[in-house]
Amino acid sequence: MRTRRWFQITALLAGLSLFAAACADEDDEVATDDQSETEDGSETESESDTESESESGAGSGSGGEGFKACQVTDIGGIDDRSFNETAYEGILRAEEELGAESEFLESGGEEDYATNIAALMDQGCDLIVTVGFLLGDATLEAAEANPDQDFAIVDFAYDEPVDNIKPLLFNTNEAAFLAGYLAAGMTETGTVGTFGGVNVPPVTIFMDGFLAGIEHHNTEKGTDVALLGWDGADGLFTGDFEDQDKGRQTAQSLLDEGADIVFPVAGPVGLGAAAAVRDAGDANMVWVDSDGCESAAEFCDLFITSVLKNIDNAVFDTIETAQAGELDGEPYLGTLENDGVGLAELHEFEDDVPQELKDELEALQASIIAGDIPVGG
Repeated sequence: MRTRRWFQITALLAGLSLFAAACADEDDEVATDDQSETEDGSETESESDTESESESGAGSGSGGEGFKACQVTDIGGIDDRSFNETAYEGILRAEEELGAESEFLESGGEEDYATNIAALMDQGCDLIVTVGFLLGDATLEAAEANPDQDFAIVDFAYDEPVDNIKPLLFNTNEAAFLAGYLAAGMTETGTVGTFGGVNVPPVTIFMDGFLAGIEHHNTEKGTDVALLGWDGADGLFTGDFEDQDKGRQTAQSLLDEGADIVFPVAGPVGLGAAAAVRDAGDANMVWVDSDGCESAAEFCDLFITSVLKNIDNAVFDTIETAQAGELDGEPYLGTLENDGVGLAELHEFEDDVPQELKDELEALQASIIAGDIPVGG
């Protein structure tokens, strides 16, 4: 098996609850949708469903072009308000705009990856999108055993291109650099904090960029803003992307040390951090992957901005390419320049961020795109 090599990449979703519902009655009425997971986790019956032995749910929609795009989630689920959900938004867009059909299976743990991939192949998926660095090995094994099956994988690449796997990678350190600079310009205590879910490159690349942005602010402005939770080599991690209690506890530890801005890179674990920040009453946050004011709108008043990782656009473009029979193994790389990553709007902080700082961020973005500033990672 090929060994994996990490390209410089990045990750944190539009705020939709993504559930496809299916219904059919005993009077043979025409069904409008195939099987899906219901909001409470129960499932309707479908002859085409292959149940995996995991905490998995299946969802599907129907299109008219006979192309089926499917997704295997990482831990956290299809409605994680983070990378899994953002990827699925790209599939839903392909359903609407390209007439594709869709299906998904949720992974309750690493043991479910291969099982879920096999189940979707059995269901006739033309393209299977696997979401997350941890699915790299299972995706490669399936692709090598099934060379006529197309795959795409978010946040992973291989030493050599694999013809039937499209890696979707993101330079989130570019956008996180801007967020770090912004945080350094907005902190009142001179201390900000970050933590990750799992210590893997798609997580730490955010933290690298955030640290680099703070350090650049210190150099340019003569400040001495400190970052807790990441020193460029080691830091704080909760160990998963699910346990919101751990997110709350970890954020509280950062607040207790004086941080007044917290940057969680941990998917839905970050919701626990948001609860701690709200309780503190004198701190704010930077969200990750999606625009937090859309995906976690109940905490919008805490979010100075969000580091956007536009997985949905990459997934949609990949489906369109695969539908045309033109998929290849060359990586897609999302950057500030191609709008694959970016900063969200300031929303409720629009009037709080000084115009001088806004202008500096705009100039910094241009310099990053030009390659004039190292952004960490």
